[in-house]
Amino acid sequence: MSDEKIRCEGLVKTYNHGRPNEFKALKGIDLVVKSGEFVSITGHSGSGKSTLLNQLSCLDTPTAGRVYIEGVDISKLDDFGKAKLRREKLGFVFQQFNLIRSMSAFENIDLPMDFKDMPSGKRRKRVKELLELVGIPDKADNLPTELSGGQQQRVAIARALANDPDIILADEPTGNLDSKTGAMVMKLLMRLNKEEGKTLVMVTHEHEIAKMAHRSIHLKDGQVFSDSTRK
Repeated sequence: MSDEKIRCEGLVKTYNHGRPNEFKALKGIDLVVKSGEFVSITGHSGSGKSTLLNQLSCLDTPTAGRVYIEGVDISKLDDFGKAKLRREKLGFVFQQFNLIRSMSAFENIDLPMDFKDMPSGKRRKRVKELLELVGIPDKADNLPTELSGGQQQRVAIARALANDPDIILADEPTGNLDSKTGAMVMKLLMRLNKEEGKTLVMVTHEHEIAKMAHRSIHLKDGQVFSDSTRK
């Protein structure tokens, strides 16, 4: 069995295709991410970082090329198939946290499991375990507005782990946090990668954060400019 988690072949994304203001955000990306890797994706604003992550997450459709998640060509999946793949294989962590403000921390973490029709008793046990894992077991009943930025990001990470995905995709997960809190969040993500074997692909503009990864991919003008592995 292949240890590839993600493969991109000739990935192109063009906005306003065929119009005078056409913009090619990705220009033929070839990329393989193996099981258990921690990969950072860097580059200046407009280099294609978040566009690439959106392709990997099935949240957007490429103009050309292919994305494979654990050997599955996602271009051949319908909307239901893509939703199922996102629900079962991928966990997402965003810069803006993207928590539902009217729901408690417990309810936010529970939601992905509810969509998967997991029994309520099993969901409750899993949420409690995840709150312990991210270090905020006492915040289950708090709304996002009652939590600090770091605590909200911890809830977001717990939510990303709810269905025990093999792959975590993180878009600037420390971007809205102070340096101390950002370091705590990174320590948690690195522990998930090292101890639980989660494959982690993270977009970041922070050089110090990128250096923590096993491998750093730098994008420039929609192409892979460099791909280096930490020794």
